[in-house]
Amino acid sequence: MVKKALAKDELKAEVNKQVEFHRHELIELSLRIHANPELGFKEEKASAWLTGYLEKNGFQVEKGTGGLPTSFKAVYSKGKPVIALLAEYDALPEVGHACGHNIIAASAVGAGVASRCIVDNYGGTVAVFGTPAEELFGGKVTMLQAGAFDGLDVAMIVHPGVRNMATTEALACISLEIEFIGKAAHAAAHPEQGINALEAVVLAFNAVNSLRQHIKDKARIHGIITSGGEAANIVPAYSSAKLLVRASDNAYLDELKQKVLNCFSGASLATGARLDYKWGEIIYAPMNNNLFLAQLFSQNLKSLGRKIEPFEPRFGFGSTDMGNVSQVIPAIHPSVAIASPGISLHSTDFALAAASEAGHKGLLDAAKVLAMTVVDLLSEPETLAKVKDEFSHSHDKSWYS
Repeated sequence: MVKKALAKDELKAEVNKQVEFHRHELIELSLRIHANPELGFKEEKASAWLTGYLEKNGFQVEKGTGGLPTSFKAVYSKGKPVIALLAEYDALPEVGHACGHNIIAASAVGAGVASRCIVDNYGGTVAVFGTPAEELFGGKVTMLQAGAFDGLDVAMIVHPGVRNMATTEALACISLEIEFIGKAAHAAAHPEQGINALEAVVLAFNAVNSLRQHIKDKARIHGIITSGGEAANIVPAYSSAKLLVRASDNAYLDELKQKVLNCFSGASLATGARLDYKWGEIIYAPMNNNLFLAQLFSQNLKSLGRKIEPFEPRFGFGSTDMGNVSQVIPAIHPSVAIASPGISLHSTDFALAAASEAGHKGLLDAAKVLAMTVVDLLSEPETLAKVKDEFSHSHDKSWYS
């Protein structure tokens, strides 16, 4: 006798039950990652805990996916299509999991485990990808370039935040490292013999401040001076700085890069200090929200009693390597609220929220809504076809042409 496949509504109820069944394990996993913060490309403990949990629950695990030691790919498979759930688990310097990546990781594996029944009923594959070093290093970009995401039909990730949103706007972003080489001299006895590298970097930052008046609204330029001299009585012979340059699209990012570099070149000319600079090898792409997929996610999140807010520019902008994924695969990067709007991500308050009861509820809701969206995609081929049709008209081919 052939077993009849469960209806879509029945499957959604079942995946919610599965998340609840695993709730204590998922919360414990999230708290363990939170208590052991690891920086990008060093997430050895988190990667081992996540892959161990997935293996225990019937997933085939490949470690080191895309050539990154702490990445992984875990699949529960009965053919195509392939729906990917992405996990992040790197922490920030000093403030640990102040971006809540412990929740991202636990919700992705929780959704993956809950989605096994969907694959058993309708076929297809659920793949959980461990993607290291989202903060600053763009691990997903390296994985993309290595072909780790080839063959995926959809990719989803849920970020904890201060609002429930099905879409987000992320800016293109590139880093800039600069050095000024001057000449040391006694600052009191013979200042005329020196070339002041600190003055060069200060002058350049002042020029950047002036430039900010004349750039597009969504663009951002920000940075820090990392070195500015050794002693007050010595003309600084060396200075350095790190900056991030962000824009809403690739073309304007290129234009803004030149304007920022001109600020540093002008300071070099004015002071006589030699300028050395290096643009980052990784460029974060803007987020290409698949709106049909976001609508599915939104409906499922509403079913859990959460009110959805549309993204607005006043919420602020950031950057993510999920933007790069979204330019080659239909994708969404929604958020689930775990703290009040007055709390900023990357703060100690948000780090506390990521280990709170509200954080645990956000984790479980994120896992449920991801799994329910997998139900929509695998149970109805026409739904996936609509997601793909929108993507074919929306992504920026210049990123990976």
